[in-house]
Amino acid sequence: MLEDLRTACRRDPALYGARVLEAVLYPGLWAVWAHRLAHRLHRRGVPFAPRLIAQLARALTGVEIHPGARIGRGLFIDHGAGVVIGETAVVGDDVTLYHHVTLGGRGFHSDAKGAARHPVLGDRVTVGVGASILGRVHIGDDASIGAHALVLTDVPAGARVSAPPSAVTTVTTAASNIRPLPLPRTTIRR
Repeated sequence: MLEDLRTACRRDPALYGARVLEAVLYPGLWAVWAHRLAHRLHRRGVPFAPRLIAQLARALTGVEIHPGARIGRGLFIDHGAGVVIGETAVVGDDVTLYHHVTLGGRGFHSDAKGAARHPVLGDRVTVGVGASILGRVHIGDDASIGAHALVLTDVPAGARVSAPPSAVTTVTTAASNIRPLPLPRTTIRR
């Protein structure tokens, strides 16, 4: 737990160093702590409690981590909201996840029972806002997944993946539909 706290202090530029009291309030940090407890119980075969802990953490933090997911040291979840990590996901050491990241499956209907169906992230991987990594794909060490990327295939170590930027396709604004009103003719009398 202390290592997770140090990670938050070290990796979040908004903390300007070791502002421990602020870091303790981070929802991503609470989600990681709850997961570490839930995962430990899950591995020991304890029924019900791991899922209860995970659901409470989800309700409190907005981060959903299945108790079966394997998380390495130094996971930093910045902002936290909307992060989902599936049951068979493996997350390496010193990984950074931004908000609305999904490490999910591509469809349970096609997976054999008990099959690994979620991504494997190497060490020091960064996953940007809104990115989705789906299926049993491997993301190599030191890779960077950009905002809103959809990753469905393996990514080699050190690679950068990015989604194409959005483009304006149509403009329909109120301003484009406005015709100037004729001004009333005014007469100035002297």
